[in-house]
Amino acid sequence: MDRKSHFLFGPRSTGKSWLIAHTLTGADTHVIDLLDDDMFSRLLRRPAVLDEVIPPGAGTVVIDEVQKLPALLDQVHQLMERRRLRFLLTGSSARKLRRGTANLLGGRAWEAQLFPLTSAELGAGFDLLKYLNRGGLPHVYTSESPQDELRNYVKLYLKEEIQAEAIVRRLDHFVRFLDVAAVQCGEELNLEGIASDAGVPARTVAGFFEVLTDTLVGFPVLAFTKSKRRKAIRRSKFYLFDVGVAGAMAKRGEVQEGSELFGKALEHFLIQEVRAYLSYKKLDLPLCYWRTTTQQEVDLVIGEEIAVEIKATHRVGERHLRGLKALQEERQVKRFAVVSRDPLARRNGSIDILPWRRFLTDLWADRLL
Repeated sequence: MDRKSHFLFGPRSTGKSWLIAHTLTGADTHVIDLLDDDMFSRLLRRPAVLDEVIPPGAGTVVIDEVQKLPALLDQVHQLMERRRLRFLLTGSSARKLRRGTANLLGGRAWEAQLFPLTSAELGAGFDLLKYLNRGGLPHVYTSESPQDELRNYVKLYLKEEIQAEAIVRRLDHFVRFLDVAAVQCGEELNLEGIASDAGVPARTVAGFFEVLTDTLVGFPVLAFTKSKRRKAIRRSKFYLFDVGVAGAMAKRGEVQEGSELFGKALEHFLIQEVRAYLSYKKLDLPLCYWRTTTQQEVDLVIGEEIAVEIKATHRVGERHLRGLKALQEERQVKRFAVVSRDPLARRNGSIDILPWRRFLTDLWADRLL
């Protein structure tokens, strides 16, 4: 972290505390954990106590789980100005900050996100099938009981993020919604259909998707609508933040090579990787997908830079290129690629055919964008 103050948001268990402990090791760092009941109670009663608990020699102040006490940000603002302190403000949810009246420090603090472990971070320890089943939460990926860990993670989310913070009025409605939303992860959003399946009012479903986004448990992939020759569908898709958590929420069982689940999980994982890359590299490019009313489709369009079709096949043929070729005719995107388990990297006209490992290597080496 440079000298700028930051908000660091990330879902629970992505490793924010570990990162802080291993990177902010200077003697001038002071950590305030709002999960500490005594500290939380003191600051809740009198936010001005923040000035008193920060020692005179502090240069960097970490406030963990800052979303639990948004009023504290007024004090942070004052201390940034008066004592020239640098703050790292971490949280597993941005809902109370963004949807309330919290002082977001007027641009004095930049925002960053922490994601599940990426293939680049795991390095030689990365195993694709293992990742598709477990996801990238550090304590899950290395666990001897990953499915138990994932089930407990989902319960913790409902208890700590949703119930304890009273984010929704009807927890039973949200639980039923979550079951349906998880099964439909990566599909086009049909709010009426989800509402019917979950037995929840349609107007409530839209709000529940906002809850998933604000608590960092999900993210939308927008429809790419710039095509002119073909009419594009405008519905967004929605993905959960981690492929392993998505599997646990959907109760889908083990992902095995060659199954339909494998193809869906591979698509989810690669989109998850691209999302993390764009954020870490500070590239402001939207994630989109393209589908026409005649069902021509491309899985991922990154800004207007590259369109990517994701296939689980071991041998890419002409039929796998149809969506990309249709989108090429629109002349809106610069580059096109198919990513698959086909081991042979090659080009078909102006379309790159990339093995998934090559795609990830090129992505993290900054050769793709």
